[in-house]
Amino acid sequence: MAPVQLNSNGNASVSSLQIENGFADSVSLLSSEKAVEELLQPSVQGMDDHLVEFSEALRTVAKALRRAAEGKAAAQAEAAEWKRKYELELARNKWLHKELSPVERNYDSQNGNTAEVVNQLEVSDQRNEQTPKCCGQNGICTHEVLRDGEADCDSEMAKDRMMKKASFKLSWNCNGKSCNQYKHDIVSFARGNITAAERSSKQISLKWESDPRTVFVLTKPNSTSVRILCSQMIRWLREQKKLDIFVEPRVRSELLTESSYFDFVQTWKDDAEVLLLHTKVDLVVTLGGDGTVLWAASLFKGPVPPVVPFSLGSLGFMTPFYSEHYQESLDSILRGPISITLRHRLQCHVIREAKKNELETEEPILVLNEVTLDRGISSFLTNLECYCDNSFVTSVQGDGLIISTTSGSTAYSLAAGGSMVHPQVPGFLFTPICPHSLSFRPLILPEYVTLRVQIPYSSRSPAWASFDGKGRKKLEPGDALLCSMAPWPVPTACQVDSTNDFLRSIHEGLHWNLRKTQSFDGPRDP
Repeated sequence: MAPVQLNSNGNASVSSLQIENGFADSVSLLSSEKAVEELLQPSVQGMDDHLVEFSEALRTVAKALRRAAEGKAAAQAEAAEWKRKYELELARNKWLHKELSPVERNYDSQNGNTAEVVNQLEVSDQRNEQTPKCCGQNGICTHEVLRDGEADCDSEMAKDRMMKKASFKLSWNCNGKSCNQYKHDIVSFARGNITAAERSSKQISLKWESDPRTVFVLTKPNSTSVRILCSQMIRWLREQKKLDIFVEPRVRSELLTESSYFDFVQTWKDDAEVLLLHTKVDLVVTLGGDGTVLWAASLFKGPVPPVVPFSLGSLGFMTPFYSEHYQESLDSILRGPISITLRHRLQCHVIREAKKNELETEEPILVLNEVTLDRGISSFLTNLECYCDNSFVTSVQGDGLIISTTSGSTAYSLAAGGSMVHPQVPGFLFTPICPHSLSFRPLILPEYVTLRVQIPYSSRSPAWASFDGKGRKKLEPGDALLCSMAPWPVPTACQVDSTNDFLRSIHEGLHWNLRKTQSFDGPRDP
């Protein structure tokens, strides 16, 4: 056989003798087949690589579109908030300068409202002249601060509301000592509505500037003792205090069934009237437990009047007043001043991946305790991607997640291992539910951030969101939940002050740190 020589690449080279015998043709044919295979194999592999890259590109585009939709929703919410602030500042300037621009004068004169606006301003001038020193350095008067941003085109309705609503002043409770208070830390509206511009953990005091006229009484259902106390309280408020009474339609029916005497009690007929409750009610009284306070807060989609919660429930972290002494308590509160706790609420938006246009965007939901995301009836782990102001926080893999206010820190969040937090500490509690991780600890985040919880496309099952234990919503892969701090807190009256009521509630309700005292007759340090 002819010798075969190896070239530098390690391939066999055929000698001239083999070429002459015709063996070169078969060798060249074999080499051609190998070359074709070498050409085809990279093309197939390249095609697979291109398909993978194309699918990844489509996935990236889908994520980008989803983020754009969420960013648009967040931008719209921010624009609405800035618009509200602008309208509030505009109304404040009108209130302080007590004059209308020429354009507004022409507009009002065309609608026949000039005289009414002038009369309204004259009434405000007289009120301000009567109380020139009502504020001082440690108080915020209702005529000095922001008013809500309602239009002035219907001045007769605005005038009627101002006459019905009781005005009041909020101030820091300094216990007789000098305190460095900034004027607009707390904002009190002229018609008795409260909003918070900059929140603080200082103790806040409420002082009535005009007597309250209307009380809204809310009761726990299906309780005979609560029903009896409700009728007694309403009779006392009407006969002794000469107040107008608002109740739910269910309660009014029960009262009229008991006696026709309660025909003076007012209620609402449809949901549209519920939205205007804060314009008619000066004070809210709840008879029940914490659940009744949550229900009262859910009825007010905007500003909330001061709430006086009476304890007729189980634990009562938010109900410091005892029903046995309701006359003394209400008499003191109606006389004033009283200490209040501003309980902040969450504002939640559900963003659907499948929505076709902006008209399908769901209404925001206000939450006083917490919003919970769980796996529902599914046996799979919940998979949640969490962001804080567009910064990635973590992926939750477990039974779910609790986003709680500090008022809700003694509720579901506490049972899931979260910390108890003073209700006037502004912030979010970020508490996982049974996470499948040894290092997942709860977080407390500042109140100015926006949290976004998203169901990833790779999730094996949907998630379920519940708001203060009600209104469960199904979140499919691609859906998201946005949570931010609402501008309308729930002001609850304190029996003593905010800190005393909070500590007493965890001592009496949870027996916090209850332990026998160590005996004194043991060994001692030398």
